[in-house]
Amino acid sequence: MKKFKGLIVVIIGIMSIVQLSAQTLDQGKKFIYYEKYKSAKDVLQKIVAAEPKNEEAIYWLGQSMIRSEEASVKDISAAKTLYQTALNGSGSNLIMAGIGHIELLEGKIQDARNHFEAAISLSQGKNISVLNAIGFANGNPDAKNGDPAFAVDKLKQATLLKKFNDPDVFVNLGDAYRRIGDGGMAISAYQSALLLDPAYARANYRIGKIYQSQGRGQESIFMEYYNKAMANDPLYGPVYENLFTYYYETNVIKAVEYFDKWIANADEDVKSCYNKAALKYAQGLFLEAISKANECIAIEGENPYPSLFGLKANAYNQLKDSIKVVENYNEYFKRQNPEKITSAAYVEYAKNLFKIPGSEVQAGLMIDKVVAMDSLESNKVVYLKTAAQYYESKKMYKEVGDWYNKIVMIKKSPSKYDMNTAGLNYYKGGAYQQSIDLFTLSASKFIDDPYAYNMIGKSSWAIDSTMEKGMANAAFEKTIQLGLTDTLKYKPQLMTSYKYFVAYYANILKDKNMAMSYVEKAISLDPGDAEAASYKAALLTNKQTTAPKQSGKKP
Repeated sequence: MKKFKGLIVVIIGIMSIVQLSAQTLDQGKKFIYYEKYKSAKDVLQKIVAAEPKNEEAIYWLGQSMIRSEEASVKDISAAKTLYQTALNGSGSNLIMAGIGHIELLEGKIQDARNHFEAAISLSQGKNISVLNAIGFANGNPDAKNGDPAFAVDKLKQATLLKKFNDPDVFVNLGDAYRRIGDGGMAISAYQSALLLDPAYARANYRIGKIYQSQGRGQESIFMEYYNKAMANDPLYGPVYENLFTYYYETNVIKAVEYFDKWIANADEDVKSCYNKAALKYAQGLFLEAISKANECIAIEGENPYPSLFGLKANAYNQLKDSIKVVENYNEYFKRQNPEKITSAAYVEYAKNLFKIPGSEVQAGLMIDKVVAMDSLESNKVVYLKTAAQYYESKKMYKEVGDWYNKIVMIKKSPSKYDMNTAGLNYYKGGAYQQSIDLFTLSASKFIDDPYAYNMIGKSSWAIDSTMEKGMANAAFEKTIQLGLTDTLKYKPQLMTSYKYFVAYYANILKDKNMAMSYVEKAISLDPGDAEAASYKAALLTNKQTTAPKQSGKKP
């Protein structure tokens, strides 16, 4: 009897340990759901230390290391070591799926796919956890790599298995559809998650994100879903973080409200310290933002949160301290993951470099770097104009022409304005051949525009200033031909051309009659033009006709 009682005690003890382990694992997974990865890691590490072969705990511990947007190469490497060690000792299909996830993060697409396929095959496609892990790794809308169509297929497969009842699978399915670009199917999947668990805040939050992506005009709709998410689970921090970010630049009062709720429901970590400084910046308290950022940097030691330096650079930018802006951006670029550095940061860095004497070349190289990084033509144009405007303010017209010429080169269909602006600035800067090249390009695309031919003539005339080679003749003849279609609109171009030929025929060809004919055309077009009248008087008295002076001003 005593032995029997002892056995019962042992069994009860084992059951208690198993139950406690399950409860603690659920707590770790709940922290991941809340995106409280530090808390999740602390809980899961204790489970793995006590149960080194607990495959589910190992999988989720690895996830706690890599799911944060702040996950570093070091974090990914640590998770990889954890998974590889576990896989060598167990051959777990779930851990194999985790290895595939790591490989996606490393850019090893085919290796990842091989591990995913192997995990599915070995589990006979009947393990919901394995299919969900593979679906999340491939369908996560914040991920750089992965195959969302593959994710959709495997997650749908999971929903058809016996005893399926996990809303997380449906939310991951919605994310995969969202990544494909099918918002309708994404919302349908999120709604399916809510049918399984009406209080599943993440599903309402994700529906809200879809409507938010459509612009501020959808605010009433996405706020409806965010409010539902907050009502579903007031502890769900991601929705507060999202709303803090949304209102950060438009409504500081609301931003503060959501910030306080977010901090109350988030881990205290380096990012939360950064956001306290960021909130000071949003309130326009730039010196206080800098002070708080410095405090965070001091607390965090050798590896402070990189964005703190970016925040300081922005604050100094508002205070118009270009030296400090550049200094902090240098530190930010050195410490931050390059994939997380925005084009806007590089552009602001370049703008401030332009303000520091002797840094113009470095600023230009930075603009070139941003142009190469960005895939949108419209953005590239904005960046290039930043440099052009700086040189324009300095009246360095040759350099202005260089930057506008880059705009012409990067555009699939450069406009007349693009080409003519580059050409005009080359002309004003004395780069006459480059001016001719740009206006020739413009004339080839806009064949009825006398302005382009007029500027080819003026630039050629600047090169052939004595007119002896007649380099400008053909361009000015074409200007006259096209300009006569609307003498009022093209009067400046016609007058320049007529005066050129007055001097050319009088001084180079010694043909007084042809010279007089062009004088008469000029006077007929503008009877009050004193210069044309003086040419006529000179021709009548057989005096040398002085060639009209060219101006760098827009004709």
